Amino acid sequence: MEQPAPEIQLQVLGDKEETMKQAFGSMRVMLKQQSSRKVNWWWWLKIALYAFSVLLGQSGANLLGRLYFLKGGTSKWISSVVQVVGFPILLPFYLLATTAKHDDDDGKPPPSPYTLGAIYASLGLIIGINCFFYSVGLQYLPVSTYTLLCASQLAFNSFFSYFINGQKFTAFIVNSLVLLTISSVLLVFNNEESASSSSAPPIPRAKYVIGFFSTLGASALFGLVLSATQFVFVKVIRRQTFRHVMDMVIYENLVASVVTVVGLFASGERKGLSTEMEGYGPGTVSYLMTLIWIAVFWQMYALGALGLIFEVSALFCNSISVVGLPIVPIAAVFFFHDKMSGVKGISMALAIWGFISYAYQYYVDDRNSKVVGKSVVDETSAPGSE
Repeated sequence: MEQPAPEIQLQVLGDKEETMKQAFGSMRVMLKQQSSRKVNWWWWLKIALYAFSVLLGQSGANLLGRLYFLKGGTSKWISSVVQVVGFPILLPFYLLATTAKHDDDDGKPPPSPYTLGAIYASLGLIIGINCFFYSVGLQYLPVSTYTLLCASQLAFNSFFSYFINGQKFTAFIVNSLVLLTISSVLLVFNNEESASSSSAPPIPRAKYVIGFFSTLGASALFGLVLSATQFVFVKVIRRQTFRHVMDMVIYENLVASVVTVVGLFASGERKGLSTEMEGYGPGTVSYLMTLIWIAVFWQMYALGALGLIFEVSALFCNSISVVGLPIVPIAAVFFFHDKMSGVKGISMALAIWGFISYAYQYYVDDRNSKVVGKSVVDETSAPGSE
């Protein structure tokens, strides 16, 4: 029997090899797509849990913080301490993160302990000062006004991200920043409802202005901290594992706790805590439980926030915080009988509009990234791409 020519045999083998490559390429694409769907489902579940933690922690802490001042609390420094001193609650997560194995060796030398220590100390100091500014605002402003003013932190975060992290501004982001700025500026002229609130004594104009600018300054510092945190992860630590995130949040809160406790003793407010506890309206037990739950809610917020920063970005974390804008003002109407004036309603509508514009930009970016990813997969699975 006549044997096929060697050239024909090689051609047949080549065709079989090409067919097998295409088959394996198709199988690889299918496995990637199935794995991507599973990872995407799990990723969105984690994002939902982190976002829920942020919204619940932020709303609960702000409402209880205002309740503390309304029922007889006067110490701005103890209000600052409870915002950060609850970090031991996160120690189980920290121990879990430090004992888990991480494949994060990218060949680059890790930053020195002195560099990390300086970073943690600097950011912790800013956080401690930031907590005091927030406490001043929460004491002097109606909780609804205070919460809406906090929307400006998104604008500050974007501003600092532009210079620190190279954040790009699109039309939707610029529109969001303009709306949030107008929303905050409107509230400086809206202190008349504080005088008519049935749950709190009238707020003098001078204290209202102090509370306004304290909250605005706190929002600016908060935006700076988030942008600086993202910069540290990308440029200094260069490893974005859960262990490094936990390192940052634990050590920063430790430094911030020291700062606020020193402020509590240096200001002399510590001497009046016993009298304040005895004179607290609902009683001593309620006084302690209010402070304890404020600390718990703030750590719930911190855990959700660091999770969002770890999974997405600092800007996305901040935008989720802004989602909770309507929650506290609406709850304050029922619990504290705050007046929902026309100016405040317009301010809230502008803030929500600004967030929607900001969130839509994320939707556009995500859609574009999926289109680019699909084209890359198509090119990889195309014949002859191996």
